[in-house]
Amino acid sequence: MGKAYRPYLPDQDLLLPPSLRDWLPENHLVYFVSDVVDQLDLSAIEAHYEDELRGQPPYDPRLMTKLLIYAYCVGVFSSRKIHKRLMEDVSFKVLAAGNEPDFRTIADFRKIHLKALEGLFEQVLKITLEAGIMKLGRVALDGTKVKANASKHKAMSYGRMEEKEKQIRAEVKQLLAQAEAVDQEEDAQWGMGVRGDELPAELQRRESRLKKIRMAKRALEERAREEAAAKGKAAEEVKEAQPADKDQYNFTDAESRIMMGADGFVQGYNAQAAVDSAAQVIVAAAVTQETVDNHQLLPMLHQVEENLGRKPQAASADAGYWSEDNATDQSVAEIDLHIATGRDKHGETPLPASSPGLEPASAKEAMRHKLRTEAGRAVYKMRKAIVEPVFGQIKEQRGFRRFSLRGLNKVGCEWKLVCAVSNLRKLYGSGWTPQVA
Repeated sequence: MGKAYRPYLPDQDLLLPPSLRDWLPENHLVYFVSDVVDQLDLSAIEAHYEDELRGQPPYDPRLMTKLLIYAYCVGVFSSRKIHKRLMEDVSFKVLAAGNEPDFRTIADFRKIHLKALEGLFEQVLKITLEAGIMKLGRVALDGTKVKANASKHKAMSYGRMEEKEKQIRAEVKQLLAQAEAVDQEEDAQWGMGVRGDELPAELQRRESRLKKIRMAKRALEERAREEAAAKGKAAEEVKEAQPADKDQYNFTDAESRIMMGADGFVQGYNAQAAVDSAAQVIVAAAVTQETVDNHQLLPMLHQVEENLGRKPQAASADAGYWSEDNATDQSVAEIDLHIATGRDKHGETPLPASSPGLEPASAKEAMRHKLRTEAGRAVYKMRKAIVEPVFGQIKEQRGFRRFSLRGLNKVGCEWKLVCAVSNLRKLYGSGWTPQVA
């Protein structure tokens, strides 16, 4: 007698309707996401559909929100890949309960409700606070460069634009002369009103490129004036401000910038996060076009206070955030700051907490002395262990290395969604369970 096996009948219909809750382990992430989203206020999204009477009924906003959040949780960011998972992945099928919105529906939902999805960051943060897994004693700040949805090869410098504009103008002039010669020749041969189609097409392409370059030049010139005004220069100087030859403009995402990241120069944005030391929860998040971080310290700490209703007891940040103005601003007077002022020499001996007769002459010297004490070193040393693992989980584990959207406002909203997902996963890992009604 042959070996007996368990029954395997792939063509047999199911005799009883299956329960979706039986398809995955009870503690699966997909159920956690579903239960948490059921507790969120999605009225801003639902309001969009209340007066819509045309066409087929839309997909339930809770389904679409759960789908996006779960996809970001497991490192799937493309609407096409999300749709593919809906067709092939059991967890996505369970979450959608048999629905299969196509990739365009998913992409449109994200675009239409981007601002509302950004607001989920604060809602998830509130749940995290109520769950009691963070204390907001100390926060660590850092920035990471995230690639834009654009190639750096689609960027052009102001100096190169000047050269290219002259070159295309010369080509246009030459083509116009050729066109005129062809017209005269054909008029003589065939009579008035007959012309070829090739040259106008070439002219159209060059005129289009010329228009784009001129638009980009105007954008860079306006940016130069804005930067001059921000530096407090006189009105006449602002008016005459010009871009440097090396200033770049990207034709795919004009608001992105060339930045130095861990992987070298990238076309991207500077994504900021303030992270709580107790559970590595992101308590503030933002995106900036600035390549350096020193203008981000005060806004990020202010956002922490706005999000949680109180200031952190202490904050640490690397040397990129240092400035005398940051250290002495009244808004951070109650916060115990640990900000590096530069690179310390290797093997430098720690200082005692107080050094009689050596009164610091400036805020920079006082901060440097603070970070050279054993206590200060111990606090600052923990900064990397607090914030850098969070960036590693976002970029390496979940693979979020490039924004899906374009433009500063849109990528700022997407970064908040990414950070909300990061906090959601911290909640899931803590063992906390949502109370299901």
